[in-house]
Amino acid sequence: MKKLFGEVNLTWKKIIIAAVVIGISVGLLNSIPSLFDTTITDVATYFDFWILCGIFIIMNSKSNKEAAIKCFVFFLISQPLIYLAEVPFNRLGWHIFVYYKYWFIWTILTLPMGYIGYYMKKEKWYSLLILLPMLVLLGYGVGNSLSGLIYSFPHHLINLIFVVFTLIMYPLVIFNNKYLKYIGLTVSIILILFFGIKPLLKAPVYETTLRCNSEKTPFNDTYKTYLTNSDLGEVYVRYEKDLDDYCISAKFYKTGNTKLIIESPNGEKQEYNLTIGKSTYTLE
Repeated sequence: MKKLFGEVNLTWKKIIIAAVVIGISVGLLNSIPSLFDTTITDVATYFDFWILCGIFIIMNSKSNKEAAIKCFVFFLISQPLIYLAEVPFNRLGWHIFVYYKYWFIWTILTLPMGYIGYYMKKEKWYSLLILLPMLVLLGYGVGNSLSGLIYSFPHHLINLIFVVFTLIMYPLVIFNNKYLKYIGLTVSIILILFFGIKPLLKAPVYETTLRCNSEKTPFNDTYKTYLTNSDLGEVYVRYEKDLDDYCISAKFYKTGNTKLIIESPNGEKQEYNLTIGKSTYTLE
């Protein structure tokens, strides 16, 4: 494993080919509906995999300048290619590039990050401090992945394993100095526990408004609302002052399929098929 982080001949040709292949692959996989809300979309959304790419480039560079420029070029190519690959399949079309602004800012930041990151190879006390922000970001990734796993099991399980594995791996493979190695490992374990405990103590909840009163399908606070599968969440009617009307609000605890029932005081029922996803739903 240590050979991958310091002994790879990382030529410009390899950097460019990797950026093109990874960017297009992630974009195409992110366009497959059956893969939505899985580890694949986590790769396209969160930092975890891209931190691995950045550290790999830095550790196999021969100077600060080379590390900075190679990181910058890799992300400058790979990130827009993700969106470009999604254009034919996404309802936004070319407008999907509005989301690229966020990643372009991070791409610019890879220049100083790559330059400073090279000092991790110096085996000094500050080498661990340079790695620390990446470990914190990965710790945050533990919380995201665990929340996703609890909300949508078994989705995000692979990403959770990946994040925990890389958190433990980086201090061990980057440093030869035993003090840096084991202090870094201790920090990683603390971060895993710190960010992992919140989702365990407080399960993730997706709160939303499903629909509001209408002439075609009327209801008010005298109506009963419920899901046929109550394990997925709860629904209730409440008065919205801003709309001056009644709406059905929901708290979802898991993804899945169920039926929304709206029952009038005299027993008449309106039934809707409800599909709950990650921060989204479909009501028919």
